[in-house]
Amino acid sequence: MKTIVIGSGGREHAIAWALASSKTVDEVVCIPGNGGTARERKCRNIPISVADVASVADACARELACDPAGSLVVVGPEDPLAAGISDFLAERGLRVVGPRRAGATLEASKDVAKRFMEKYGVACAKSETHDDPAAAIAAIRRIGAPVVVKADGLAAGKGVVVAATVDEAVAAVESFMVSGSLGAAGNRVVVEEYLEGEEVSILAAVSSTPALAAAGKASIKPFVSARDHKRLLDGATGPNTGGMGAIAPADGVDEAVLARFRSDILEPTLRGLVSEGYDYRGFIFFGLMVTARGPKLLEYNVRLGDPETQAVLPLMDFDFAELCLAIERGTLADFPLSWKQGYACAPVAVSSGYPGSYPKGLPIEIDAEAVARAGAKVFVAGAVTEGATGRLVTSGGRVLAASAVGATVDEARRRSYEALDACRFEGMAFRRDIGLPGAAVSGTLGS
Repeated sequence: MKTIVIGSGGREHAIAWALASSKTVDEVVCIPGNGGTARERKCRNIPISVADVASVADACARELACDPAGSLVVVGPEDPLAAGISDFLAERGLRVVGPRRAGATLEASKDVAKRFMEKYGVACAKSETHDDPAAAIAAIRRIGAPVVVKADGLAAGKGVVVAATVDEAVAAVESFMVSGSLGAAGNRVVVEEYLEGEEVSILAAVSSTPALAAAGKASIKPFVSARDHKRLLDGATGPNTGGMGAIAPADGVDEAVLARFRSDILEPTLRGLVSEGYDYRGFIFFGLMVTARGPKLLEYNVRLGDPETQAVLPLMDFDFAELCLAIERGTLADFPLSWKQGYACAPVAVSSGYPGSYPKGLPIEIDAEAVARAGAKVFVAGAVTEGATGRLVTSGGRVLAASAVGATVDEARRRSYEALDACRFEGMAFRRDIGLPGAAVSGTLGS
């Protein structure tokens, strides 16, 4: 089977690696891919921007022309999903893992997501949505601080402000809605109550269509839990980032928490997907806050998380390609998910200056033998291969993650950091406390 992975980050490298590990997959085409997928076995890149949805869909159709019904496209990032790339691919007769545009609005619009949660009884934070800056500011003053301000649209991880003071929240509204710092994504804001607790991520596979719902076969199956570490520096200090590393499973997520998650969040979500008539065959990310009153949903993402995917997928004890086929074919309800015992840790190395401005084009050295001795896997994110030399150079803020599995948290951490120490580029920075107790910040964050 030939598969295509759409996207260019560390998540997409992990997805391509997982697909390439399947005996049923002969080739993985990555559009556009990155420097890691360029070197991954069975993989090759096609350099087309995911922003050009029509061109990407055309390239997929050409690549899979010989066997469109027997091949598969897996969409990684949220932007092309929100732009309807799954619809484009389906119109060309291709099998695709990724929700159609209607389902993708659960991430593309915070307001749509909140109304969905409230309509179907999903446990979540109380919130208000406002199109007028004055009304949003009035809501902030009425609710008081701490309070959370979220841009309605997709903002590349920059659309959430957890404000410790009313003035800070008002400044966020003025930045988003008046100054236009996020463009159209900030024209509407959600003002949300602050939740105290520990943030947890749970990824899940989803297969729901009107036909599956009518047959009683719509299904959603959660993966092992994970915890992202958002702050730049050790001890959960410094600015918020796209993620400095992840641990899986997350501590503090016991069977009681999982039972409440299933009853209060997972099952109502599936009921909502069915009731709305969505064609949602893909993945969903539950961003949770585990509070004293049980888990509450902060947000939906309509794809796998990053960097959680780099920690969760190495724990798979099943064939990822077969899972993707089950999602697309509507047989997920009968697919057995099983996981390795132990833990996975995936600290992220970033460029100097991140999450602000940072240099690009810096050579990366990876001691492959040392990584192998550590029993780890390096997933590349912000790096590309340079010209005819094929040299790996930096191209983004989050450059790579070193993922390792161990029987204990300590073993997984030791192996992952041994591998990370075998990676070098000028100005490379990373946290040393990924997976340690208390290393992830408490209280509402979201993406």
